[in-house]
Amino acid sequence: MCMNLRVINWYIFKKNTFIRKLILPKFNWRHMFENKKILITGGTGSLGSALTKKLLEDNVNTIRIFSRDELKQTQMDENLNDSRLRFLIGDIRDKERLEKATEGIDIVIHAAALKHVPVIEYNPFEAIKTNVQGAQNVVDAWLKNDVKFALAIGTDKAVSPFNTYGATKLLMERLFVSANYHKGNHETKFSCVRYGNVLGSRGSIVPKFVDQVKLGKKITITDPNMSRFNITMDQALELIFRAIKNSQGGDVHVPKLEAYSVGDMKDVILELMNSDIEVEKIPVRPGEKYHEILINEHEIRDTYENQDNDYVIYENQLAKDKRVIPKDLEKTSLKDQYSSDKVKTVSKDELKQILIKQKLVLK
Repeated sequence: MCMNLRVINWYIFKKNTFIRKLILPKFNWRHMFENKKILITGGTGSLGSALTKKLLEDNVNTIRIFSRDELKQTQMDENLNDSRLRFLIGDIRDKERLEKATEGIDIVIHAAALKHVPVIEYNPFEAIKTNVQGAQNVVDAWLKNDVKFALAIGTDKAVSPFNTYGATKLLMERLFVSANYHKGNHETKFSCVRYGNVLGSRGSIVPKFVDQVKLGKKITITDPNMSRFNITMDQALELIFRAIKNSQGGDVHVPKLEAYSVGDMKDVILELMNSDIEVEKIPVRPGEKYHEILINEHEIRDTYENQDNDYVIYENQLAKDKRVIPKDLEKTSLKDQYSSDKVKTVSKDELKQILIKQKLVLK
């Protein structure tokens, strides 16, 4: 019955995406990580912290948190107070330390990175050392320890990169995808997920606008017509779990999302906070994009769609005709690049409900 339902869902998806969303069973990730030993690089960041909390809901064996920030590790340990957690101080630039941290691990989720675009524009080589050389250290450490599965957290900035951060994250993706084709006898699968800024994460516009209102400062905005993909932390975590479940190695998993305009987000936050604070238009920041792109026009030829409603990019040219595309994938129906100015826009009322539900702005 379950298989028949999935077949029906797949057919409806190709014919009518809206109807398919109504009947597709919610993805159940429970028991996927039972008795697994997991390492999270950058585990004290916004994503790493949320991911750790979610994984602890399953019957995992151990979660190792690998990061440079001893204060955040101490706070995280006190807040979660779980005997399955192990905290390791380290930097992904340190290959030897990574190799030690990875011993006996089943799954690694690589979330460590320098990510603040304006800062990286002024410190480009530091980003190269962390986001590129660090990523290669990660690949080498995981192969040495025969990790079963390795997932890297990518970004929309890696698509047709316009800034230094995007260029380094594109190279990180390349390192992970290509690792599947020069890993020798190792069985490790390397895959990536790719999405935009998570609502409420450090460096995103929501906490910035909220803080400016709280401090009585003007809200600074570059262009109200700029658009951003709308993805919550829960959606990001579910994408990660779906990618781990569906990955064949050498693939990049991209969620199907709606978008919002920066101007609408500003209006909703001011309304929720009952503020009429002044808005100041500022120049575009170094490296800032007007719209987010998750799949460019050149990647469409290698893009497929799966039954979990995600796009999956397979780099066929790297496989040299050895790639076998899973039978449950269909070539994408995309005709143009997948960007935040070309998808359905979330209404202000919907944005309001999302911010309240995620507790990003308190009424």
